[in-house]
Amino acid sequence: MTTTDRTAPRTGLLTVDGATLHHEVRGEGPLLVMMPGGSADAGIYDAIAADLADRWTVATFDPRGYSRSPLDGPVTEQLPATHADDIVRLIEVLSPDGAPAALLGSSSSAVVTLDVLARHPGRVSRVVAHEPPVVELLPDPEAGRVLFAAVRESFRRDGVTAAMTTMAEGLAPAWGEDRADPEPTAFEAEAEPTARDPESIAPEPAAMAPEPERAVPEPAAPASSPQEKSQETPPEMPPAQAEVFRRMHANLPVFLEHVLCSFSGYAPDLAALKASAARLFVGVGRDSRTLLPAVAAEALARRVDARVAEFPGGHIGLTEDPRAFAARLRDVLLAP
Repeated sequence: MTTTDRTAPRTGLLTVDGATLHHEVRGEGPLLVMMPGGSADAGIYDAIAADLADRWTVATFDPRGYSRSPLDGPVTEQLPATHADDIVRLIEVLSPDGAPAALLGSSSSAVVTLDVLARHPGRVSRVVAHEPPVVELLPDPEAGRVLFAAVRESFRRDGVTAAMTTMAEGLAPAWGEDRADPEPTAFEAEAEPTARDPESIAPEPAAMAPEPERAVPEPAAPASSPQEKSQETPPEMPPAQAEVFRRMHANLPVFLEHVLCSFSGYAPDLAALKASAARLFVGVGRDSRTLLPAVAAEALARRVDARVAEFPGGHIGLTEDPRAFAARLRDVLLAP
């Protein structure tokens, strides 16, 4: 297989219960399914999927109800278990010999990876759950539930821009003020050492709804109320990136109304995850370890004895430096 053949996506449609999933496959080798979080779709992984296709069969997809994966009926509250069932079905189709797959999930999709591992451990060889915002494991779960409920209410009342502002204000470093700086795990110690300057840690405006690739300028929210006015896609943006931009932002209303609260409120099956902890890496961003998602993620790792892997950047490190994120992911996937 030539480099061009390896990196060019092969697209397909998969019928699942209540939806049709658009998916893309690159490369060859063991199956790696990369799951988009927030309002993102398969396009969020375009850059790193090509990098990893030299070693894995890399599958990306649009979650049900997003972009090119239409639902069979009206959109309703989405549940992690339903999305997990979609992933298992995708693995069954792309790995017909029954070989397990590696999974990467980020933010809300990291929650889905936990459900797959808990209920279908035989289908996965490794799970990398990057900052799943499981508020039930926070020191004050009710505060986390109240925050995300306020984000949804802000969306209902004032639209997307107001909701994202509420989220940015709520995901402040105060979540980690009372938490001792964790000792690095053995796996973290093997990574290239970097200093974490507390003054450099700041909230990330769209932490639960990843922005498009770093090459794509910070986009404006789509008009969701009469008070909001969307901006046109910057004229210098390449057409393919402009299309990704439009799709992801069109997904924001679905994310804010039907995904955010149910996914962040997910209660992991700690006993099941602990039984499969050898397959689980919990990812945290180097620059976001005092923010809510990372605090919750590290609490999860402690509860189930999972390894912690620090990734470059913050909660959306994938879009801040895709190549560095891909290199770190490669190390984690290949770790013993």
